Amino acid sequence: MTDRLVILDRDGVINQDSDDYIKSPDEWVPIPGSLEAIARLSHAGFRVAVASNQSGLARGLFGLDTLNAIHQRLHERVGALGGHIEMIAFCPHGPDDGCACRKPQPGLLLEIAERFGTVLDGVPFIGDSLDDIRAARAAGAQPWLVRSGKGERTLEQLRLQGAEDTVIDIPIYPDLNAAATALIDTLV
Repeated sequence: MTDRLVILDRDGVINQDSDDYIKSPDEWVPIPGSLEAIARLSHAGFRVAVASNQSGLARGLFGLDTLNAIHQRLHERVGALGGHIEMIAFCPHGPDDGCACRKPQPGLLLEIAERFGTVLDGVPFIGDSLDDIRAARAAGAQPWLVRSGKGERTLEQLRLQGAEDTVIDIPIYPDLNAAATALIDTLV
């Protein structure tokens, strides 16, 4: 059994994303295979943390009690499969608030590193957006990209900008389930 850390983005990686925000536990819908992937990571000895921008709080679309209820549902569903999420770090600020925690800033990832008493060098941060990639790099973590959520849009955006080299050293997988399998396979 290992004691390795993996950090996941939430919307678009664990659950379906929405341009209208996930504003209630009923709107929180797991991506098929994602909860099982978290359970498999837990069983393989990975410590799982989540880092998520939640500007819906700053926008007044939902309150902290609602966000906690969404996260409680996530914990319960993963727990029912024998998995465990040790920490969920979230940024409650809006995009123009100038905080250090909103991705692409590294604050959420650094908060996780501090809580776990570790450095993030080589720690996978699995996300679906350019902000996730930038946050991982700024924190010294290893960005991984999934094509679920905004992942396809991210790859297309980079292609249109002629910036495909941005992801040249980043593992890219269809979804969290495939990324988890690849990560677990590195232990063998």
